[in-house]
Amino acid sequence: MKITTAIIDDEPLAAQLLQSYVERVPFLKLTGTYNSAIEAMRELRTKPVQLLFLDIQMPELSGIEFAKILPPETKIVFTTAFQQYAVEGYKVNALDYLMKPVPFDSFLEVANRALDQLMTVQKQKLIDEDRFVFIKSDYKLVRVSFDEILYVEGLKDYVRFYLTDGRRVMSLMNMKKVEEYLPAPEFLRIHRSFIVHMPLITTIDRARIVFGDKFIPISDSYKEAVQLYLDQHTLA
Repeated sequence: MKITTAIIDDEPLAAQLLQSYVERVPFLKLTGTYNSAIEAMRELRTKPVQLLFLDIQMPELSGIEFAKILPPETKIVFTTAFQQYAVEGYKVNALDYLMKPVPFDSFLEVANRALDQLMTVQKQKLIDEDRFVFIKSDYKLVRVSFDEILYVEGLKDYVRFYLTDGRRVMSLMNMKKVEEYLPAPEFLRIHRSFIVHMPLITTIDRARIVFGDKFIPISDSYKEAVQLYLDQHTLA
């Protein structure tokens, strides 16, 4: 995967340093280096990048103000010589904040973090479009369609998928990972140990979801989210 990358910095030496770093990282593709946010604005509006190294203190338009008009999917790394801007940087959901002069190891660390996040987003998009996943189970990969999943149960370091045809598929993973990849609110966590495929529910009995002879409790921590879903699908 190649990450489209741009640099905005009004200090030529700082910009050149970052540009040399980008050229050393094989998964980064530099699309432009700009001396001001105003100059970058014209191109980045029509050709947004995935990762932007953005100076904060610049004339005309600061990096903080420029960040507010960027697409939310753009990963922003602020670069500055002034520590006091750190809090402001995180208010606009920056990926990180690097102090000048930026050392290469810090640059590489944040670049790798951007790569991990963007690969996760790309993977999630494909899964959402295809509506199936391959699950590692007993040294095999088992194809499971979203439409087949009744609910998922967490069992310490394992999870068990209960399918509409009666099959059960167990895998070594955690509930957080499952929750990340199953689309919400179609799949909703109703308990620390359970994620339910909400459109397949037929009966709810006294704060419990019923699947055949299985009663799944709705815990207090998730009642509000479950009730919101039910309100949206209940005839008054």
